[in-house]
Amino acid sequence: MVTQLRIYTIREGHMDDWVRGWRQGVVPLRRKFGYRVEGGWTIRGESRFVWLLSHDGKESWEDLEKLYYSSPERNALTPDPAEWVEKAETWFLESA
Repeated sequence: MVTQLRIYTIREGHMDDWVRGWRQGVVPLRRKFGYRVEGGWTIRGESRFVWLLSHDGKESWEDLEKLYYSSPERNALTPDPAEWVEKAETWFLESA
């Protein structure tokens, strides 16, 4: 299984918009593509959103990401929650 830690800096004043778009659009669509969304957390004092995303299917992470981001469903998300992300940091995690 591959797990990725994602930390997003959300544009000031748009955390509620981001969380709503993430819950209603991103999470169900990620699950449809075979990902597991392990959870999401806010750090409001810093306008940060932290989440864990996992995948343990046959496809490589890179191939599945290409499928996800090029899908008509992803391109149809309205509003696109990515518009509120000022900075995205990602790390692949390894079990300790």
